[in-house]
Amino acid sequence: MKSQHPHLPAGDRHLPISTYRLQLNSEFTFEQARQHLGYWHNLGITDLFLSPILQAVPGSMHGYDVVDHKQISKDLGGREQFEKLATAAHQAGLGIVVDVVPNHMAVPTPVWINRPMWSVLKRGKDSPYAHWFDIDIDQPILMPILGKRIGQVLADQELKLEQLVIPTEPERGKQWILRYYDHYFPVAAGTEALPLEVLVERQHYRLAHWKVADEELNYRRFFDVDTLAALRVEDRDVFDSTHALLLELFDQGYIDAFRVDHPDGLADPAGYFSWLSEATGGAWIAGEKILEDAERLPSDWQIAGTTGYDTSWRLTALQIDPRASLPLGTLMQTLTADSPSSYPQMQREAKGQIIDTSLAAELRRIGQLVWNICQNDFRLRDYTFRYLVDCLRELIIEMPCYRVYVTSGQPAPALSREIVEAAGKRALCQLEPEHTDSMAVIIALVLGDEIGSAALQEIDRDRKEFLVRFQQVCGAVMAKGVEDTTFYRWTHLLCLNEVGSNPQAFGISSDSLHIFARDIQANWPATMTTNSTHDTKRCEDVRMRLAVISQYPTLWAEIVSDLRAVTQPYCPNDLDGRSENMLWQTLIGTWDDKGPIPPSRLRNYLVKAIREQKTWTTWTTPNLARENELLDYAEKILDDPHVVEIVTRWHNETDPATRYTIVANKALQLTMPGVADVYQGSEITQTSLVDPDNRRPVDFTALAQALSRLDQEGLDPAGDYAIDALKLNLTAAILRLRRRRPECFVSATASYQALALSTGYAVAFARGTENEGAQIVTLARRLAGVLARYQGDFRPEHTVVLPEGTWKDICSNEVFSGGLQSLEELLARRGARILERVE
Repeated sequence: MKSQHPHLPAGDRHLPISTYRLQLNSEFTFEQARQHLGYWHNLGITDLFLSPILQAVPGSMHGYDVVDHKQISKDLGGREQFEKLATAAHQAGLGIVVDVVPNHMAVPTPVWINRPMWSVLKRGKDSPYAHWFDIDIDQPILMPILGKRIGQVLADQELKLEQLVIPTEPERGKQWILRYYDHYFPVAAGTEALPLEVLVERQHYRLAHWKVADEELNYRRFFDVDTLAALRVEDRDVFDSTHALLLELFDQGYIDAFRVDHPDGLADPAGYFSWLSEATGGAWIAGEKILEDAERLPSDWQIAGTTGYDTSWRLTALQIDPRASLPLGTLMQTLTADSPSSYPQMQREAKGQIIDTSLAAELRRIGQLVWNICQNDFRLRDYTFRYLVDCLRELIIEMPCYRVYVTSGQPAPALSREIVEAAGKRALCQLEPEHTDSMAVIIALVLGDEIGSAALQEIDRDRKEFLVRFQQVCGAVMAKGVEDTTFYRWTHLLCLNEVGSNPQAFGISSDSLHIFARDIQANWPATMTTNSTHDTKRCEDVRMRLAVISQYPTLWAEIVSDLRAVTQPYCPNDLDGRSENMLWQTLIGTWDDKGPIPPSRLRNYLVKAIREQKTWTTWTTPNLARENELLDYAEKILDDPHVVEIVTRWHNETDPATRYTIVANKALQLTMPGVADVYQGSEITQTSLVDPDNRRPVDFTALAQALSRLDQEGLDPAGDYAIDALKLNLTAAILRLRRRRPECFVSATASYQALALSTGYAVAFARGTENEGAQIVTLARRLAGVLARYQGDFRPEHTVVLPEGTWKDICSNEVFSGGLQSLEELLARRGARILERVE
């Protein structure tokens, strides 16, 4: 049965209205999750959204390092416990959404944990899994795990030939293996009697020094992670094999919908989604597609939409005052020497660094493909390898998005052509004029245009492979060069350095948000909206505290100046300016009513952040002495009473605006078009930073007790309440409203209407249906701190036009009439108000 909208699930398939993301691991299993179903139902959600449930590397804290597609994770409780959780959830009225990881499998230690990979390493082309992995199977598979070069390893007798029973293959008895400390590798049949040096050379893999990986790795990875090897799910057999168990559980009714991890890494995302949709009879599927700024989701993808980063960054930008760009840019330049206009060049340099280091093997691989194409076509034979690689490098750097969607044998979409050709022009500006002809060849190949000998167009496998691999490399460079490098260097305002965000878009208007929301409602009504995820660099509340900095730029400059002055006696002499600016913002973003985060959490975050900068210290060559100076400095800051006094001054001035902003942000996200996702624990305020910090355990028992108290006692509208109580109360009220009125939020007939306001310090819209009109109204503050500085609060002339009818506040039960209403009354002492139409 077809749905009424191309991006809604089929009519008989489950449609989530709201999801609650759970991070499962050995410390929070299926059985433990089952104990809290009553809380999540009471909170008002309609679906549990589970992190990956297939067998991952033992001890995995996230589940994205899958090693066995035929088993439900033993660490999580196995299939029996999963089925019990799903059955109990369904009995409680909750659906089950499961995270799918189609792009890669783990290369674990020891490798035998991954039986398909072990088989390929042992048997090469003869392995039944040889076609599973995106590997150049004609060459030995590079295993860059040695601490020194192979010659020295052999000379030092660190490589041992042994026999043992492989735990994943006990039926085979003892097998010959090569052991290098805790690494174990299979020995090809018939080679065990050879001299060790000869034996090593006769394997289907090549043991190598770890530094060789960047230049010579011959299997595609998840970005630049050597321990995650890419799968060829574009092969139907691989798709069927790796999805069989999940689809079986779907067919049996245990799973209701799917979220798909990193589709941009796939050879053919549209084809993959088509298969998954067909296999599930049109289930609700969300794809973790990172859209850059104004980029749009390909309309031919058979999914409900994205996982919500496109909504998230806009809601953050909505609370940023554009006028603060210059003063905060001046402060950044003082501390770091980075000017507000230097972002594009910083991004270029970071992407170039990634291409030249951790992704050099990928560039060489696609460069070799282009070289082969030219060498095998006499019309293209005179293009040199160096010029072609130069052009490839610069073109990838200039690509503004994860990938363009060009499929072999089909005309390139007009938008894809525009993006690639514009990137080519920018790339040529970085090259000598002699590169122009070579760039034209590259552009033609990227767009799938005819070039060279037309007779070769249909049979040239290299061209088809290049078309896919170029797009995959672009995504990896965007992720590692921008999100995992540039975003740790650029310190203008850290809340803008988020997945799918554009740090150069320093704030957006309410009108921009409305345009985006109307487009989503029309084209992707069941997409996901989110505020926090397991991948966000800062949780929603940290981002909102940082957004408030833009609302008090002058005060912030004074605060930073005072902080620098009082900490000068113990400040390192060579303190990196970017690290310092990041430290001050992180201090404020994570310092809540209970004080600062523990030193251990701050230290762990700073280690990750400064190494991801890849300037003065890195993961592979850490500058431990200088790192420890920074970490000790940060820890002393947390204990300094002068710092506490300065931070208290900041909080006293900005706390009302911060509270309003946190509440407004939550209200907007939960009522925007789409399926609203709540990350575990974010129904109250959090101080979480990038993973693994944001995967910390959540006390669901305490949350359940807090919600129960709110339900029993309620909130006095005139009272002063802790921000956690305000956020939890509002979140539960909206989620329950969504469950009660799903047609107004996620349906083919749901509507979105911007409401007229006489001020830019608020945003208002109505949700309803095409037939019944407006049924729910969202009113939320915007730039609360700026309003407080300039006017104190709303004035009588600040109004909103409510739709006709009678409206009741879903939290306080206050009643208002339609027509012109005063924001001074509606938003007094509130960050947001949600109204429901009553007869």
